[in-house]
Amino acid sequence: MGDVNAGRGLARRRRATLAAGRGATPQPADGAALPGATGRHHGLTKRDHSLELMRIKMKTARKKQSVDLIDRLSCHKTQESLLSSASGYQNYRGVLNWCVVMLVLSNARLFLENLLRYGILVDPVQVVSFFLNYPYNWVAVCLVMVSNVFILVALYNERQLSRGSVSEVMGLLVHCINLSIVLIFPAAVVLLVPSMTPVGGAFALATSTILLLKLYSYKDVNKWCREMSSVKAKVLARSLSCPSPLSSSGDNKVCYPGNLTIRDIYYFIFAPTLCYELNFPRTPSIRMSFLLRRLFEMLFLIQMLVALTQQWMVPVIQSSMKPLEDMDLSRMAERLLRLAVPNHLLWLMFFYWFFHSSLNVSAELLRFGDRQFYNDWWNSETVTYFWQNWNIPVHKWCLRHFYKPLLRRGYSRLVSQSAVFFLSAFFHEYLVSVPLRMFRLWAFTGMMAQLPLAWFVGHFLRGNYGNAAVWISLIIGQPFAVLMYVHDYYVLNHSQEAAGTL
Repeated sequence: MGDVNAGRGLARRRRATLAAGRGATPQPADGAALPGATGRHHGLTKRDHSLELMRIKMKTARKKQSVDLIDRLSCHKTQESLLSSASGYQNYRGVLNWCVVMLVLSNARLFLENLLRYGILVDPVQVVSFFLNYPYNWVAVCLVMVSNVFILVALYNERQLSRGSVSEVMGLLVHCINLSIVLIFPAAVVLLVPSMTPVGGAFALATSTILLLKLYSYKDVNKWCREMSSVKAKVLARSLSCPSPLSSSGDNKVCYPGNLTIRDIYYFIFAPTLCYELNFPRTPSIRMSFLLRRLFEMLFLIQMLVALTQQWMVPVIQSSMKPLEDMDLSRMAERLLRLAVPNHLLWLMFFYWFFHSSLNVSAELLRFGDRQFYNDWWNSETVTYFWQNWNIPVHKWCLRHFYKPLLRRGYSRLVSQSAVFFLSAFFHEYLVSVPLRMFRLWAFTGMMAQLPLAWFVGHFLRGNYGNAAVWISLIIGQPFAVLMYVHDYYVLNHSQEAAGTL
């Protein structure tokens, strides 16, 4: 009986050994896998991978079927309309493109209508012959040349002050007389010389105004240098007329009174800035490609300005005289809106021509480093921001030589801001009324009206609404002033001729 049990145990051990042998992967003596075993393992791995992909696809299909069933049962959810401010949607690129296309098409229609009604009125030869055929038109150029006298007087006076040859009171008196003559003498010539044209007069007065602001800044900065010298401060931070540390020339900065030279003051006179310093920031060299591009823009845009004025502005203004004389309000409004488009285009072109092309040409030739002649005024959401950023040279001058000195004297911000607008209004009227030889105060009133407009926009309009209000004031306000001045000028000088033409 014992032998029978022992035999059964041995049989069970043999079967277990054979089963383990079948499940084990045979290995050769050197440890390498057998070819048949490797193939079977690869087949099992590939089959498992296929089964896993199938399970993922089935799971995705069931999820998609579930989502599709939910969508069929419910297709609504809480959400704002796309054009609502609460939606947070901001991509209006397509709408902007549409506006540009509509603007181009509408202006093309106006241009074709102008050509069909008036024909081609552009005549560049007429403009050139106007200045060459009449010698008296060169009076404006003579006034510009005479301005060198005022520059030399200012330099001589500052040299005497630096040496202590004259007192501060006497030096200030000489400066005041010199600046007064800069302002009054060209205006007197424009008013008293009958042959002086409005265009020549405006050019001469604009030049004298720029010179006035520059010489005033020259006086102030040299006075500040003398005050610093009295406390043993010999170096003024960042001067305007000598190379900056970025320059490769290695020249030393100028210290007062070493800046009182003819070369220094004439550099400042021709530099595209109204604020004087002893050492201007300078660029390393002149970029010829940049300079040629700006020169091409200057020549092209000046031709476009003349052509659009002859072809578009002049006919609209001439056709507006009769409604203004008859006080036909509806026709006056129609003429105002018709004039708004070409006037605004000319203003934008003039801005680019002067503040970008012309001032960059001057800066590049003189290697003047500070090229911030304007800021992003087109994004202005307040009237104040517009006036602070569309003309940076004038803004810097007003801030440095007028606004901050008033604050230091104890005046409030409101009074100081009002004084700045008053000064700007005076020069706007000076540059318009004197060349036209009539005083109607339209430009002065328009500038002073910016104060209540700035208050209203700043307190009641925000964001896009404020920006729209600034654009409307620019598009509508300027042609209104143009119509008023042109109407008064025609009534005073060409009333009979204009009546016969209309």
